[in-house]
Amino acid sequence: MAHAYTPGLKVTENELLHRRRLLPIPGEVVVEEGAKVRPHQVVARTFLPGKVEIVNVANKMGVDQSDVPGAMLKKEGDQVRQGEVIAEAKSLFGLLTSRATASLEGTVESISGVTGQVVLRGPPQPIEVDAYIESRVLEVVPDQGVVVESRGTLIQGIFGIGGEATGEIAMVSSSPREVLDEDSLSADLRDRVVVGGSLVTGAALEKAVQLGIRGVVAGGFDDQDLRRFLGHDLGVAITGHENLGVTLIVTEGFGRIDMAPRTFRLLKRHQGHRASINGATQIRAGVIRPEVIIPHQGTVPQPRDRPREQGMDVGSTVRIIRNPWFGKLGRVASLPSEPARLDSGSRARVVSVRVEGLGEPVCVPRANVEIIEGRD
Repeated sequence: MAHAYTPGLKVTENELLHRRRLLPIPGEVVVEEGAKVRPHQVVARTFLPGKVEIVNVANKMGVDQSDVPGAMLKKEGDQVRQGEVIAEAKSLFGLLTSRATASLEGTVESISGVTGQVVLRGPPQPIEVDAYIESRVLEVVPDQGVVVESRGTLIQGIFGIGGEATGEIAMVSSSPREVLDEDSLSADLRDRVVVGGSLVTGAALEKAVQLGIRGVVAGGFDDQDLRRFLGHDLGVAITGHENLGVTLIVTEGFGRIDMAPRTFRLLKRHQGHRASINGATQIRAGVIRPEVIIPHQGTVPQPRDRPREQGMDVGSTVRIIRNPWFGKLGRVASLPSEPARLDSGSRARVVSVRVEGLGEPVCVPRANVEIIEGRD
């Protein structure tokens, strides 16, 4: 049987999930291997060195650089408050007093009699990494963090913005075709992850921020609305670092595109369950997909036989990602082994896809489809 490899995204109800939760610099791991952890539970922490500011004491007080160490009221390592006097000198037989004050709260790091400068360092900035999903600690990475493991529903999207968030799933659209507009949202959805259908409007996303909604999942989003919401063009960089007040996950693409019925059914099935979401997206130099993770509650289903990862066979579910059938879902009818001539005149490997609503299978380049991995 023909078999091909193509980029894929997962929409599966029963996935064994592993996520690495690591610090950016060495620190302390605060959980043990095998421990059960909650999404917001801290698993590792460290401290970034505080910002440095230099006070030119010699200039401020009008003294020679070599006189600065003797004029200091604070020693290296001493704590200081912002505005506190750290050096003092008298002149004109003690009639005039000149002083230098701390420009920030922190510690005196160094005092130089050569430059006449004092280096102050602000307090260290704490960095904490949480577990992100309800899980257990599979592995402890010394001084760095942990690898957590969970089993649950995984839905990967096409595009997202905003970072990690958690909240209960709330269906606000009754069908995959329904538009999620601002009238669909109300104050009782605060701290929830709301699910729409074919499109979320820019006005709805802005209202979601005002209402304190944690996340929005929808089939499509208009690129003009995205530009207005962000305040700039996105470019090709990785997303997920935006501090927008809400995380957006688009499951199908830009424009009004019905959410895949299978994706919509999975989300509806888990309404009221707590989900962990992440809008981080990267297309180039290592693909990162935005995701919705819903850990299983109660009895964990047993894993079924796994399909071959990233494999496309006859019968595989795929999405067409180029016009004229952009966004359409279908099943692979055949995988011709020989390259075919395209309308452009070039030759390429193709796949025959049986699309619902179309009589005959359509023939498209294999590069123009992506496989929908997973199982219901």
